[in-house]
Amino acid sequence: MRVIAGSRRGAALIAPRGRATRPTGDRVREALFSILGPIDRARVLDLFAGSGALAIEALSRGAACATLVDSSTAAVAAIRRNLQALGLEAEVRRQRASAFLDSARAGARQYDLVFLDPPYRHSSALGQELSDAIAPVLAPGARAIAESDRRAPLELDLPLGDERRYGDTLIRIYHGP
Repeated sequence: MRVIAGSRRGAALIAPRGRATRPTGDRVREALFSILGPIDRARVLDLFAGSGALAIEALSRGAACATLVDSSTAAVAAIRRNLQALGLEAEVRRQRASAFLDSARAGARQYDLVFLDPPYRHSSALGQELSDAIAPVLAPGARAIAESDRRAPLELDLPLGDERRYGDTLIRIYHGP
C-alpha cells in the first residue's frame, strides 16, 4: 500500500496486523481521488480510518487538515506511525465514530470531505445512525464518501452524486444537505 499522488507520492503505508482492518486498495483510492478532483484546502474527516490511507492521500494532495478516527488501538498506532514516517500532521482520535460525531456536532465542527469506511460486516446496519450524525458536520458543498461491500451497501440519507463498483467494493459519493 502506498500514497498514490501529491507531495508524498510513492511513500509506503503500513496497516494494522490481522484481519480487523481492510485498507482501501491503491487502485480504488486512485480512482476515487480522480473522481473527487482537486481537494486543495479541504477539511477532511476519516471515520473508521484503519491505516489512515484515505486521509493521508487527501493530505498529500493538498487538503488543509485531517481528523482520523478509529476505535482500534492497533489502527490508531498504525495511523500515527504512517503520519510520523511521512512528516504529516493530523488529529488522531481513538474513539467510536458515533461518539466522535456527537462531540463534533456539539463543537460545531464541519468538514468538506468525509470518508466512511466501516468494517464491511457492519456497513448496512450503520446507514441510518451515520446519516443522522453526519449531516450536521458537513460543511456547505461537502461530500461524504461511503465505501462498503456491494452486497451489503452503506446507504446514507443524503443526495447520491455518484456510485462506482470496483470488484466487490462499492463507492458512493454523497452530497451534503
